[in-house]
Amino acid sequence: MKAAVIGLGVEGKKAVNSLMDHGWEVYATDLNINVDLDGLDLPVLSMNMIEENQTVSIVGDNITVDLGFTNPYAIEQCDAIAISPSMFGGPFATRLLEDSYLLSDIVDNHKDIFTIGITGTNGKTTTVHMLKEILENAGKKVLVGGNGGGGFSGYYDLILEASEDDYDILLVEVCDMTLDFCRYCFDFDIIGLTNIGNDHMDVHKTIANYKDSLVRFFTDKTIFTAFNQDFNSDFKEAASNSIPYFEYQDELKLFGKFNLLNAGLAAAIAKELKIPKDTIRSTLSEFKAVEGRLNVYKINDADVYVGKTDNSDALASVLAEKDFYALFIGTPRHNEVHRLDILDVAVKYNPEVIVLFPGLDDTLDIAIYRLNSLGYLGNIITVNTLDQIIELVAEYSHEDAILIGGNGQETIIEIQERIKLISEKLK
Repeated sequence: MKAAVIGLGVEGKKAVNSLMDHGWEVYATDLNINVDLDGLDLPVLSMNMIEENQTVSIVGDNITVDLGFTNPYAIEQCDAIAISPSMFGGPFATRLLEDSYLLSDIVDNHKDIFTIGITGTNGKTTTVHMLKEILENAGKKVLVGGNGGGGFSGYYDLILEASEDDYDILLVEVCDMTLDFCRYCFDFDIIGLTNIGNDHMDVHKTIANYKDSLVRFFTDKTIFTAFNQDFNSDFKEAASNSIPYFEYQDELKLFGKFNLLNAGLAAAIAKELKIPKDTIRSTLSEFKAVEGRLNVYKINDADVYVGKTDNSDALASVLAEKDFYALFIGTPRHNEVHRLDILDVAVKYNPEVIVLFPGLDDTLDIAIYRLNSLGYLGNIITVNTLDQIIELVAEYSHEDAILIGGNGQETIIEIQERIKLISEKLK
């Protein structure tokens, strides 16, 4: 079998790797000749540079990669195509699908498995892992995956893996930017919404547009939404069945009311699936924070909170519950200026120190300008290395609390691992 992968962003690269792992021949293409190929598990390849570096063809035994152009004939020879989820519904993807089959149409075993989708702005990954552990402790065989930003191997990997074995439940983390794509690719039996927040506004443009995407996604489905969620009346009207959930009331090790809601969603879905209450309660009482998500470590006198808080609502939900002496904030990509509004939230809570570090990109200068324009009067410090961050954590470790968050999941995981080691040595 041969598949064409159109676009080599995060999901595209994950699709290439997964297809090759599952024995497919792959034709991959991206119109950007300077696309980052890091993360592609490619064999030793030969490379042909054409027209003074304007296009590149890379050829291996079971893969061809064209950069700067697309070969229509190569796509025609493929049994299926894998487009970037963000392209779905656009004119280019629509033209492609007129003459080709999306991978989910060719490999469709996953549509026969009971499928749960978890979507929303914040808390998706934590909720997915909570629910996974509950279901597995109840004896269910669960296949988990989806949104590459959540640390999974991508939607296409989930589709391919579902064809390899028998599963009781398919559990999908659905990014809010891929709702239409996922509605097409998966047959959801249950959908849980964690929350609606201020992120990806470069795509949604407005909260109203985001709400409309969710309404389409929820149409004729059984949905779970928080008891106080905005637009609940719209969602209830679209869904075939709407079930509210509330903050979890039993023991939970995780910090924050937002995690009580995440646990409440996981517990509500598990209850609907007739999972015993004792299994739900015992699982959640032992649940530990997912790597990269907010966790708390003790260093000297300070509680050091470390976890991704890459949008204003995520940061505000943490700052509303705790006073922090210092905030360490990872900066966003150059093209994600909308995510700088986390600095607006930081200034509102007025910590003594804001430490900026490169999260997804080195946009420190832009972040400094934003803080100054907001009239922040505290101390602004910039750092570029993990060692510099650790030195400042040590300096502030006799304060009450420090938060390290912002953008850059991989960077924050690296910081988290280092802080955890230090904390364990000091016990």
